[in-house]
Amino acid sequence: MNGAIDLVIADDHPLFRRGLTEVLEPEPAFRIVGEANDGDAALALVRRHRPHIALLDISMPRISGLDASIAITREVPETAVVLLTMYRERGVFKRALDAGVKGYILKDSASVEIVSCLHTVASGRAWISPALSSELLEHHTEHSDGRAALARLTAAEQSVLRLIALGYTSPDIAAELGNRVKTIENHRSHICRKLGLSGPQALLRFALEHRSSIESAPAASRAE
Repeated sequence: MNGAIDLVIADDHPLFRRGLTEVLEPEPAFRIVGEANDGDAALALVRRHRPHIALLDISMPRISGLDASIAITREVPETAVVLLTMYRERGVFKRALDAGVKGYILKDSASVEIVSCLHTVASGRAWISPALSSELLEHHTEHSDGRAALARLTAAEQSVLRLIALGYTSPDIAAELGNRVKTIENHRSHICRKLGLSGPQALLRFALEHRSSIESAPAASRAE
């Protein structure tokens, strides 16, 4: 991305918000264009400034970060949303992805991870705190045998899934693998069918929750 990455930051805890700004302000890649202490004010700032990224606490007065995320995705789709959260529950993570959130970062590690997260999201890829990714993998209840599920995929489908787990979009994957976007979309459909997945974010959730298994899985014997 050329130029500074414009940010709106919203958190109802002033000290935590100040800590984020102290981490981000020295970074020349970022420009904070607005700060808010509740969801309504955050949404108003996003509508006004249309930043590249809205960094929102998941729990705020008036409207929550989740509800604000839904409104932003609908009204200002060019703004990516990153949620700050104390929640490690899989259900909350699922709701966040369904709301169109592109980044999900644990507040207790935000000061260390925030810069990497924002750069990744600004590049068009999804990002999740590594600690949360590991916990989701260890405690998932759906698709209990991830490795067995992955064994049903062809080598081409596994390659696509590995890139999905890294947050790549279909055009990104097509460029990386030298395929057409339509081919990648077909692979995504086949993967979902083989894994029994449905819903707009189901494949991304599966890829993030099973990232370790996906990265370590042996290559399939068939390319197609």
